Amino acid sequence: MKIFNSSRFWFLTILILLAILTRLMEHPPNFAPIAAVALFAGAYFSQKKYAILVPLLALFIGDILLEITYAQGLQPSRGFYQLMPVVYGCFALFVIFGRYLRNRVKLVTVLPATLLASIVFFIVTNFAVWTFGGYPMNMGGLIDCYGAAIPFFRYTILGDLFFVTVLFTAYDVVSQRYPQLVREKF
Repeated sequence: MKIFNSSRFWFLTILILLAILTRLMEHPPNFAPIAAVALFAGAYFSQKKYAILVPLLALFIGDILLEITYAQGLQPSRGFYQLMPVVYGCFALFVIFGRYLRNRVKLVTVLPATLLASIVFFIVTNFAVWTFGGYPMNMGGLIDCYGAAIPFFRYTILGDLFFVTVLFTAYDVVSQRYPQLVREKF
């Protein structure tokens, strides 16, 4: 297939894999590359199917590695968890957010998209925690659920901003040095 001969495809894929592998390193809770990878893939992969497939596959591989290292006592958290469908759904949604950044990658567009992804992730995943029975199924339980998650929200925002900065800056720097990466289509 033509895509596998594309240096741009492999460059983007390697950046995504490196970001996902950082999940195996010790880090604050919710300080993760998930939203950044999705926004980045949406913004830079030419074909929608690869924009969604590559980051979801990378996330799944990362989850497998987390599960294996957890089983061996090397990781404090599991790779497989009850909210996986919700998290993967958010991730796919963020790829769509990233599609809106195509040809408009600037601080004034990427920053609001990143913050929106952080907020949506917070709202959706914590609602899912409440729905799956983590808290009483009443308004008090919902409020308690979101209240308990607020301290972790800052790590979500900081992680999203950090990884967006790393991914988008790395792409910009390398594409200036190797302009064929920007022109090459797959």
